[in-house]
Amino acid sequence: MSSAQTTRFSILDRSRVRYGQSHPEALRETVEFGRLAEEWGYHRFWVSEHHSVPGVAGSAPTVLAAAIAAVTDHIRVGTGGVMLPNHQPLIVAEQFGTLEALFPGRIDMGLGRSVGFTDGVRRALGHGKDDAEDFDAQLTEVLEYLARGRNGVHAWPAEGLRVPAYLLATGSGAQRAAEFGLPLVIAAVAGEDAMVEAIDNYRKAFRVTEWGSAPYVIVSTSVVIADTVEEAHRLLLPEAWSAAYSRTRGEFPALISPDRIEREPMTDRQRGIFEDSLRGHIHGPESVVIPELDRLIAHTGADEILVHTSTFDRTARLESHRRLAAAVWAGASAPAPA
Repeated sequence: MSSAQTTRFSILDRSRVRYGQSHPEALRETVEFGRLAEEWGYHRFWVSEHHSVPGVAGSAPTVLAAAIAAVTDHIRVGTGGVMLPNHQPLIVAEQFGTLEALFPGRIDMGLGRSVGFTDGVRRALGHGKDDAEDFDAQLTEVLEYLARGRNGVHAWPAEGLRVPAYLLATGSGAQRAAEFGLPLVIAAVAGEDAMVEAIDNYRKAFRVTEWGSAPYVIVSTSVVIADTVEEAHRLLLPEAWSAAYSRTRGEFPALISPDRIEREPMTDRQRGIFEDSLRGHIHGPESVVIPELDRLIAHTGADEILVHTSTFDRTARLESHRRLAAAVWAGASAPAPA
């Protein structure tokens, strides 16, 4: 049976901005985080795509991935993900081909279906909500450009290079990953049982294609390690408050400290969202976290865990990831690279 000590662990970093911090500083911290992730033994380090978000600095994931790959030697680097409806498939293929040409054998192409967060952002990107309806066609284009070109157009230098694609999905999106024969990246957005059902359906429906020969499941989850459950829970407060603020104010803010959150007035609706956002995280000391990870891996059959964690205290967050790596691989060798 798989366990935390026999499972790959990777990191997704969204380049979250703390109150009083500049966006450029947050990006530089992400690059340094990637270097540390390699030092600690993580398998992949992925970055995300957000536009016009005060609390997130990562707007150009392929550019940021290049910076991280340049300061590391062997960790896989990629995106979690590039939101395909925001871009032309040819450009996406060219960018990932350029990354793979510069850092061969280390680049992952994680792709998602989301569009811009607001109407203004979507207009600025030149896309609308309806563009997500063409996702299958867009995905096909990207994959064909990587393989052989399309209608006489070639995505040099990407064509012929192996850039593994991963599909970020929830619910019905898992079926799309199965149809294309792609690895699935999934989180418990609608609850763990719903996620497990989607994973089971993905495995049953998986089709062998030129893009993939077997199902591969990456489960994304939040993990926080601290000396006590109470300390770890406190580290979760900033992200929960950002979720409550964004869903009631329409803007994802910079992270604020737990002390400030405790003084912050909340409406009933904000309080409800805040408390909901604190559920479902794996947190506490290693004696609590590792058994919970073992349970999650057994329940989902995950091939890999993608850890996403953000909090106001940068030092505490880095220490959490360092401790997780040390605990996962204590007395065991990290799984061999894929």
